[in-house]
Amino acid sequence: MENIQKNALFYGSCFALITTALSFSIRAGILAQLGTDLSLTAEELGFINSMWFLGFPISMVIGGLIYNTVGGKIIMQFAFVAHAAGIILTVFAGSYTGLLISTLLIGLGNGCTEAACNPMIADKYQGSMMSKMMNRFHMWFPGGIVIGALISKFMTDAEIGWETQIWVIMIPTLIYAYLFFGQEWPKAKTEEGASISGNFKAMLTPMFVFMMACMALTAITEFGPQQWVGMILSKSGAEPMIILALTAGLMAVARYFGGDVVKKFDQTGVLLGSAVLATIGVFLFSTQTGSMSYVAAVFFALGVAYFWPNMIGFIADKIPKSGALGMSIIGAVGMFSTSIFQPIIGGWIDSDRDVAEASGLAGNELELAAGQATLATMVTFPAILIVLFVILLLWVKKTKPVS
Repeated sequence: MENIQKNALFYGSCFALITTALSFSIRAGILAQLGTDLSLTAEELGFINSMWFLGFPISMVIGGLIYNTVGGKIIMQFAFVAHAAGIILTVFAGSYTGLLISTLLIGLGNGCTEAACNPMIADKYQGSMMSKMMNRFHMWFPGGIVIGALISKFMTDAEIGWETQIWVIMIPTLIYAYLFFGQEWPKAKTEEGASISGNFKAMLTPMFVFMMACMALTAITEFGPQQWVGMILSKSGAEPMIILALTAGLMAVARYFGGDVVKKFDQTGVLLGSAVLATIGVFLFSTQTGSMSYVAAVFFALGVAYFWPNMIGFIADKIPKSGALGMSIIGAVGMFSTSIFQPIIGGWIDSDRDVAEASGLAGNELELAAGQATLATMVTFPAILIVLFVILLLWVKKTKPVS
């Protein structure tokens, strides 16, 4: 009990991230049900998905700007209100417009979680312990996805409605609110890190701008396939929610040991290796069916596992004077790029479906061909990252850390 009190902020952060993860995986699990019940096209579902990702960067940027002024406690109080309101509105929405609004609210709550918890961990822990705890915090996004995917599959198989599945997200929401209650948040490590002007000065550097471009590609590499792979691979003989659970489970395990991996290879080496594995994984998703889809999931999971925590960790470690704002901006770039691409990916699927249909395909063969054609297009994202992370590796070796 004493350990829980001592680390209440960290545990509360983990449950807040589980809330984020459940909102991602359960929504992915009910996507087909939503499309059927409300007669929505893949592009419309893409716009609903995009609200989840759009709310994220909006609140991350605002949260980063006000973190040093109002503190993480206030930001997480808003997160609770946004999460709770978004969950309730989703259940009672009953329309395309209602789902757009409710998903945006949940996205705002998710962004507040990142805006408050990333700098808290960076300020609370030192050196290699910071990398270790950052990876273990972010472990709970894939960990929560596993939980959500299994819950969604069980409830769907039991013919339990999507509304009831959404209510499950409220459980970790209430737990993190309880853990954060009455806690004191740590102060920034450096004076520059607590200064908005100092943050902006550190961010107006070639390396930070370069990392923004990399973050956009790492985020869409991770979230693009994950949000759509269920709809695509359900026609291939594979069980989509099992693939999602397998992917997320491997990511969680990898992130648990992330501190040791980063200590050995540094963030740059880890990011480069991740890009190579992610490219192989997405390529296999675009070409394989049935049981081989699970092999693809293994490569994909090991590839994307270290992207998000180590992009954030790179900023905290190599550009520390960018402070809470720098970590929020880099995360916001990732989520904003994903938001932009969600309806685009939906449009690709619709377009590839038309092409496949024109070639004479129908039924499951039509859906699989269209989905895999879209996944083949997505291979481009991690392939570009391989080149960018080679450049970063050489860049970091030749320069001193940006302060």
